Amino acid sequence: MPVTIYDVARESGVSMATVSRVVNGNPNVKPSTRKKVLETIERLGYRPNAVARGLASKKTTTVGIVIPDISNAFFAEVVRGIEDIASMYHYNIILSSSDKKVEKELSLINTLLEKQVDGLLFMGAEVTNDHLEIFKTSTVPIVLAATKDPSKMFPSVDIDHFQAAKDAVNAFIQGGHRKIAIITGPLTDPLTGLDRFNGYKAALEEANIPFDEQYVRVGDYHYESGLEAMNDFLSLAEKPTALFAASDEMAVAAIHAIQDNGLQVPQDIEVRGFDNIPISSMVRPLLSTVAQPQYDIGAVAMRFLTKHMNEEPITDQFVILQHQLINRQSTK
Repeated sequence: MPVTIYDVARESGVSMATVSRVVNGNPNVKPSTRKKVLETIERLGYRPNAVARGLASKKTTTVGIVIPDISNAFFAEVVRGIEDIASMYHYNIILSSSDKKVEKELSLINTLLEKQVDGLLFMGAEVTNDHLEIFKTSTVPIVLAATKDPSKMFPSVDIDHFQAAKDAVNAFIQGGHRKIAIITGPLTDPLTGLDRFNGYKAALEEANIPFDEQYVRVGDYHYESGLEAMNDFLSLAEKPTALFAASDEMAVAAIHAIQDNGLQVPQDIEVRGFDNIPISSMVRPLLSTVAQPQYDIGAVAMRFLTKHMNEEPITDQFVILQHQLINRQSTK
């Protein structure tokens, strides 16, 4: 049988209320008594019942997190930022991966709320009406990280994906390129897909470069789709001289496809990715990319959530963090 607070009180020769005060860090306990109770707790291996404490305080000191893809290095770094701030404020996290499936996202959100988490951090490709219906019924705060709510009902932390993509393409244009290809994410994805694609188009339009559909391929952010898309571009009569990929993984695949076809990066085709995950510093040539502040997105979102949970004053519900162009060896 598990050791209970009653067992600790009996072995220590004190009341259960005294044990409770020691466990909860109440200063109104004599040092000698505290020492005796702590020694008993260690000897018996007592662990306080978090469920019971949560029922008494109406708080579980847990935060639910829903991420799209647990294998994605980008989200791993975001979660590291979340976890560090959660630990700082004495919260535990329950991490769930939705595999980018809306039905699974909705199920996980409901499950986490049923577990009486004190707050929820949601990361997903899109906040749909179905998401909003669940969020509206939540009795605990919800913060969106690396995504946003088009209706602006729920606070969020992200970057400006449109401007980031536009900046990336403008760098190619300033380098003299006019045949600029893009491997975008799914255009049903309003942020990393559609917003980045629209940023690409806007940069071309402002530079009076005609939009050409032959230089557009849709990928899924993963290596295989980048490889297939780049091979398509290389089969064109007029090959692109520069490529912008909506993820580093697709950009690395593009570099490999270019090299496999006997061409060189950046001499024949320049390549820029997006995210600045570790693989961008492992490929040769080193990948130029658009850096997202991944750790900061997680850390700021978690701090944002603690403010909501503790009813602290908040000046801005929608936080946009700064992106950065990182120039390495895959661009001139």
